Amino acid sequence: MSTPIDIVSIGMATAVGLDAPSACAAMRARLDGFQETRFLGSGGDWLIGAPVPLPRNWIGERRMAHLAAGAICEAFEAVPEARGQTALILCLAEEERPGRPVRDGARLLQRIAEIVESPPHGRSRIVSHGRPSGHLALEQARRILEAGEAPYVMIAGVDSYLTAEAIAYYLANARLLAPSNPNGFIPGEAAAALLCMRSQNSGLRLFGLGLAREQAFIYNAEDRPLRGDGMTSAYRAALQETGIEMSRLGYRISDLIGEQYWFKQSALASLRLVRGAHGFQDIWSPAESIGNIGAAVVPLMIGMAFTAASKGYAAGDPVLVDASNDAGACGAAILAARSV
Repeated sequence: MSTPIDIVSIGMATAVGLDAPSACAAMRARLDGFQETRFLGSGGDWLIGAPVPLPRNWIGERRMAHLAAGAICEAFEAVPEARGQTALILCLAEEERPGRPVRDGARLLQRIAEIVESPPHGRSRIVSHGRPSGHLALEQARRILEAGEAPYVMIAGVDSYLTAEAIAYYLANARLLAPSNPNGFIPGEAAAALLCMRSQNSGLRLFGLGLAREQAFIYNAEDRPLRGDGMTSAYRAALQETGIEMSRLGYRISDLIGEQYWFKQSALASLRLVRGAHGFQDIWSPAESIGNIGAAVVPLMIGMAFTAASKGYAAGDPVLVDASNDAGACGAAILAARSV
């Protein structure tokens, strides 16, 4: 049995709010941060995206550093004693992804430390697997806390699809939402952070975690049909660790960025695991408000669940949070505000 951990504070910087309370309130109200960008779409119109309204027009790695630092500082505000004794796990875009906004993860880590005014802990590290990076970070956080290598772990994700190279690539591959392409996503950017510690029955507790790989990933070269094997395996592993059936979940938060593939994958995984009669399970997705935010999405979705639980509007307990990337990596986590 893995060491249980608690999420004790969160931070966010998004297109609908520069802190977690405002961002979560906006997403709960179904507000969005979509607006015309400086990029031209395939039809010659301005492309719609979800940029973060930062007070200064920072670009590149400097922009990513300030986004991440803002989320991290907010998470530290609730637990100031964690400063100086927290290992940072930084979630970034896949190294092979075209137009990734961060070229040098180690340099970004140092920049963030300078802005936060806290030197990087010796156990700090980088996870570069895009959207499901947060699930891998949770597994690493459990190991760090179990080994006593640090009393706290900060999981921070930052990413952006609003770069010239990324826009050109996804436009050329008909992946972006446009009047001529309803099966696409809206490019966005964001940062989110979670402060974790060994469980003391406070905050939102991680009960189960599942990691898997889908062979029939989106646009795979062999054109394998999607059966949802990867996400089903991730769900099953998280459920087995938690010790419950799929029907006992309260609700789900999923990274449904807009393309039909992701909706189908989530539906197949659910249908293959639900047994018998069960109540309604709501499903939330931050992409409805802030588009595709890449590696920031898992910390942000867990932050949504944390806020919903603390403010009493969660759609149930426990919650399953899932995400996957274009290469087939899948992750699922089950969290609850009370024992399950």
